[in-house]
Amino acid sequence: GQALIDFLRGYDTAVIGLNRFTDEVCQALPELKVVSLCSAGVDHIDPAILKKHGIKMWWTAGINKISVSELAVCYMVLALRRVHEFAAILGRGQWKGPVGFGADLRGKTVGIHGVGHIGKEVVKLLQPYGVKILACDRVDYSDFYRQFPNVEKVDAEELWARSEVLTIHLSKNRSTIGMYSADVQKKLKPGVVLVNCARGQMFDEAALAENLKSGHIGAAAFDVFAVEPANDNPLVHLPNMYASPHIGATTLGSWEAMLRSGIHRSEEHTSELQSRLHLVCRLLLE
Repeated sequence: GQALIDFLRGYDTAVIGLNRFTDEVCQALPELKVVSLCSAGVDHIDPAILKKHGIKMWWTAGINKISVSELAVCYMVLALRRVHEFAAILGRGQWKGPVGFGADLRGKTVGIHGVGHIGKEVVKLLQPYGVKILACDRVDYSDFYRQFPNVEKVDAEELWARSEVLTIHLSKNRSTIGMYSADVQKKLKPGVVLVNCARGQMFDEAALAENLKSGHIGAAAFDVFAVEPANDNPLVHLPNMYASPHIGATTLGSWEAMLRSGIHRSEEHTSELQSRLHLVCRLLLE
């Protein structure tokens, strides 16, 4: 907090990565007028605090949609084919071993919970796979769905009951935190493969661990967790759980797009951007 205050003191525009602007930080920066985000999500920022101090927040939704959607589809195939399990066996000096068979993505029923910027890209990427897609979102995207004959609009209950593969692309907010409770996980189709490249805290992770152990959930591939870093999370040690350290937007393409977006939005506020560009590299790397 204090390091951020010292660094931003005297500036009216900040181009930032995942820095947190608490009430104390904003109180100490009376000259700050604009926070321009080089990120696709805004759940690390409390807009009420910024509004209280007269600070505008600018960001571009879905700026990392390509990298996250590609990762989600990659994780579907990885989890179904049990690639990480076979890789672990090979690493132990065995060849195939007792793991058995994987499964194909082709022909599966894939549920997409959240069909915003990233969810729409997942729909497009899945077209060559010959899957049935169940689309669930509180927003009516019927015009988009009509472009694809393999997409069916469903409610959450039907999504959970029918999806053989279920990928999460919801924003983290009051309505989604804890959404996948133990009770909801019981409603999932037995043997379902879960993919979460969205945000942590949406799943009851203790229930998820038990369901992975019992086989009710066949496999899971998660890039996000309730507490990060997740090094001590017991989920990462389960054989049918593939865990990665929040790498959804960790591509050069995404970072360039997010950086350019943050700079572009800040240009709308100030003509003195060149004198402030040193903010970008330092804050994004911290």
